[in-house]
Amino acid sequence: MKKWLKNKPLRRQLFSLTSPIFVETLLIMLLGATDVVMLSRYSDDTVAAVGVVNQLLNLVFILYGITTLGTSVLCAQYLGARQKNNVMQTIGVSITVNLVVGLAVSAGLYLLAPQLLGLMGLSDELIGRGKTYMQIVAGFSFIQAVAMTMSSVLRSHNKAYYPMYVTLLMNILNIAGNYLLIFGKWGFPALGAPGAAVSTAVCRFIALLLLGYILFKKVVPQFTLSCLRPFPWDKVKNLMIIGLPAAGEQVSYNLSQVVITYFSVLIGTAALTARTYAMNIVMFSYVFSIALGQGAAISIGHLVGADRDNAAFSVEKYSINLSVLISVLISILTALVGTNIFKMLSANPDVIKIGAVVLYIDIVLEIGRAVNITSVNSLNAAGDVFYPFITGIIVMWGVATLCAYILGVWWGWGLAGIWLAMALDENIRAVIFERRWKSRKWQSKAFARRKA
Repeated sequence: MKKWLKNKPLRRQLFSLTSPIFVETLLIMLLGATDVVMLSRYSDDTVAAVGVVNQLLNLVFILYGITTLGTSVLCAQYLGARQKNNVMQTIGVSITVNLVVGLAVSAGLYLLAPQLLGLMGLSDELIGRGKTYMQIVAGFSFIQAVAMTMSSVLRSHNKAYYPMYVTLLMNILNIAGNYLLIFGKWGFPALGAPGAAVSTAVCRFIALLLLGYILFKKVVPQFTLSCLRPFPWDKVKNLMIIGLPAAGEQVSYNLSQVVITYFSVLIGTAALTARTYAMNIVMFSYVFSIALGQGAAISIGHLVGADRDNAAFSVEKYSINLSVLISVLISILTALVGTNIFKMLSANPDVIKIGAVVLYIDIVLEIGRAVNITSVNSLNAAGDVFYPFITGIIVMWGVATLCAYILGVWWGWGLAGIWLAMALDENIRAVIFERRWKSRKWQSKAFARRKA
């Protein structure tokens, strides 16, 4: 198989999917980064507290991703196999499940916010700064659960530009809302972190309304609730078969990151603050990988459903080469200007020094991360969902988490040691997942194939 994808129609399809997903993903990341940057003008301690809250919320969004990931894979394969009734049933089931789960989880997080922040080792002062923010954002997180499902369906139908436009509007509104509610402009109260939370929650609700209108009026107007009678429990089963291990790999990663965040708390507030800033900076190094991985997954799902495995194999290889190239170039550029970036965010010399070192280590980390994002998305899209899950648990906890404690806390290397452990984890998993894809064992895992 050639190194680069030569099929021009496939390449055009991949970029037509990737381009809007890239912009949307970048905008979503900017949404969180905007809160951090604007709160940095408020206080470093508030940034540290919000950083821990966002780490916990990432776990919640991965939980919602159980059905979202399953929806993306099933819709792509059913569309490739031209099984439209199954597509409609999958959409209905996914939205229903995520709404029910989202409401239950949102209520639990609202009630348990102080206890969860306490488990993360935050001081009473930092808990006070993060509690209200978490209760607002987490309490309305069910909105994001349903919105994620709708965006996933639109992407699987090659309509990724709709979520992109909605997210752009969401960002504009969020910046305006943050300006008014964090700093108390134009007669609004100066709420600090709670103001950022209110702004985020309102913007997500507006986005949900727009996505719902687009999905059911523009893309699948033929959808009716009758497709859920009798209720298609087989679709729930397939969603769980795909979603649980696929999301489980992400849950494992984020749980590992929660523990690593706790290690940062042990090192000190300066390390925790530097980690929060660094996480928001380095995400721009892998945003293209996320977009390309998701675009490749949709394309591979269509191709596997259409029984075109050789084309799917080529799409993955092309995507990984391009993903690594872009991610490494961006991470090198980020490291070169890292000190100046941190000086814009913090006046604390310890935070600046720690953060600048971490960005250079991150160059190595991004090589493995770019491969992992694409290969895991590709394996999931082909139906090979258990292998990334099992491998991820073993390596993430055995390498990233364990070595983060040894290097960062025990040996006293601080945040630099933690980043070295994460870089080692990403690159080991990258080698393992690529070997799996090249073995072609995923070819027997498809949920739908086009009938001859």
